Amino acid sequence: MNRKYRKTIIAGNWKMNKTLTETKAFADEIKPQLGKHKWCEVVLCVPFVNIPAAVRMFKDTRVAIGAENVHFEDHGAFTGEVTAEMLKEVGVKYVIIGHSERREYYGETDFTVNKKIKAALAAGLHPIVCVGESLEQRELGVTAELINYQVKCALSGLDASQMRKVVIAYEPLWAIGTGKTATAEQANEVCEIIRGIIRHQFGARVARAVTIQYGGSMNAKNAAELLAQPDVDGGLIGGAALKVPDFLQIIAAANQE
Repeated sequence: MNRKYRKTIIAGNWKMNKTLTETKAFADEIKPQLGKHKWCEVVLCVPFVNIPAAVRMFKDTRVAIGAENVHFEDHGAFTGEVTAEMLKEVGVKYVIIGHSERREYYGETDFTVNKKIKAALAAGLHPIVCVGESLEQRELGVTAELINYQVKCALSGLDASQMRKVVIAYEPLWAIGTGKTATAEQANEVCEIIRGIIRHQFGARVARAVTIQYGGSMNAKNAAELLAQPDVDGGLIGGAALKVPDFLQIIAAANQE
């Protein structure tokens, strides 16, 4: 982390988990223990149906509510989808775009990711944009090339002022839901590559200001080591974000001096 230049963000991605009742129980348990978490911003990206209630439940805290997906059109015959304006109106601040599961199961591409980013920014939302490589791609030695391609496609057409509102999450596919985690050095190496791409496209000042998260199975045990790396500015947390004690430990790690 480098708090001198950029914000540390710990974002929980609940995926398709927690009913409304379970969301309330989570809020009731975590709110008394949150503290000020002065060194980082905390975000909970929850299923669509839980968003309005989550916004109400956390309105008296410094926890921002995010969504897990968004459509790139502003209206139309797209059954089951939601627009960025719909999310903004119910109190959403962040939205995850291009998660590996959306790419794998629902046909998300680098080009739809780009359109979704632009739609989110137009509505005043902060996109959390996911990029990452598979195990096969890492073993082939093409991680840097792939990340370069993904990041450039995702950010195509943005200007420097828009880029400052974007968060990038590096999520190595081989470390999601597998129990494997990149070493702190591996995570930082790719986050540094991402920052270099941003520097080349938008300049050094913008690159210094952009938050780059690690999203490959960060948990209560490895969070402190990962977040101690200079180019890892937070985490996009999956399973550990569903458990109050674990999520609190990660937040505490982000607040380390």
